[in-house]
Amino acid sequence: MARIEEYIPIVGQPIVDDLRLLAERLKGKAIQNINSTSVGGGVAEILHRIVPLLKELGVDARWDLIKGGEQFFDVTKKFHNALHGMPTEISQKDFDTFLDTSRSNIEEVSIYGDVVFIHDPQPVALIKKKKENKWVWRCHIDVSEPNQKVWEFLRGFIDGYDAAVFSAPAFSQRLPIRQFLISPSIDPLSDKNKELPQEAIDSVLIKYGIPKDKPIITQISRFDRLKDPLGVIEVYKQVKRYSDCRLILAGGGASDDPEGMEVLSEVKEAAKDDADIHILLLPQNDIEINALQRASTVILQKSIKEGFGLTVAEALWKAKPVVASHVGGIPLQITHKYSGLLCHSIEGASFAVKQLLNSPDYARRLGESGREHIKNNFLITRHLRDYMLLFLSLYHTEDIVYL
Repeated sequence: MARIEEYIPIVGQPIVDDLRLLAERLKGKAIQNINSTSVGGGVAEILHRIVPLLKELGVDARWDLIKGGEQFFDVTKKFHNALHGMPTEISQKDFDTFLDTSRSNIEEVSIYGDVVFIHDPQPVALIKKKKENKWVWRCHIDVSEPNQKVWEFLRGFIDGYDAAVFSAPAFSQRLPIRQFLISPSIDPLSDKNKELPQEAIDSVLIKYGIPKDKPIITQISRFDRLKDPLGVIEVYKQVKRYSDCRLILAGGGASDDPEGMEVLSEVKEAAKDDADIHILLLPQNDIEINALQRASTVILQKSIKEGFGLTVAEALWKAKPVVASHVGGIPLQITHKYSGLLCHSIEGASFAVKQLLNSPDYARRLGESGREHIKNNFLITRHLRDYMLLFLSLYHTEDIVYL
């Protein structure tokens, strides 16, 4: 982990001084984060960076996990898809499975935080253990058009919290509790985002047998249907008719996502006859992901739904031109034709990629603007500030009027 002082050359001394001041106000308060997995996905990635930095600043921040079996994670994946508005069959048995596992976690998970920070739906039922402490539900996913059956079920728990946090304005719901808008962030000094020498980048390409003889289009993401990897392959095929190029589809999985291997098989089947498509299952190797992004000519993020899309911020931080879907939290990061290009279809994405491949100066300018936008809005220091202000605000609730 980088020390907090190491961020000063990037964000400036006053930002770090402000963080220390806020941390001082939280002395004596234990912040307990709880989610469902320590590996894979943006939630775990953010917690791996934020919790140690909060501790270094003097905040008593900790991180615990709930337990769940295969059936539970099958159900929560269904909930995940349904909350994103995807057609999903949810039965009473699914709700019963969720409640059974939740009851076990309510019995087994020790709650000690002055602030209990619950991440996403999997541990939401722990609110049943609420006493005199403060509870916050952090929603990392796009719930702009949720399946109402699932949302109303979860609301039975969410309404008991002191506050809810969403990543984008469109995700906000009518709730009888306070709501906060806090976007995710990237750590510019993590293995995934730090500067790499060219030799390190080249060695990763050599390891995976990816020549540098053609422009490289890359999408980094979990193998998840909501990331539309099959659509990415179709974009590549349309671009290939006009510009010879390569495609990299790379990513890992999350222990609470049971569909990953099934989607990976579908992707391999769609790409099997094309030697210029490179499908890489990376076991949480952040240096390799960093190298692949830096080696790329254009980065894609063709999500169907997206809570935020950390891979977009990662690519923009590396000053790469990005083509991404106009969904979820992505438009917070990309202003169309200023910090990247937004698309609404396979045809729109392929047109944008062709434009960038044919106009390298324009692509460079987009990348530079994108890096500056991420620096000003989506680095971990801003995220730390927002979370500490959130925790402090829980103790100052007078004069608040709820809608």
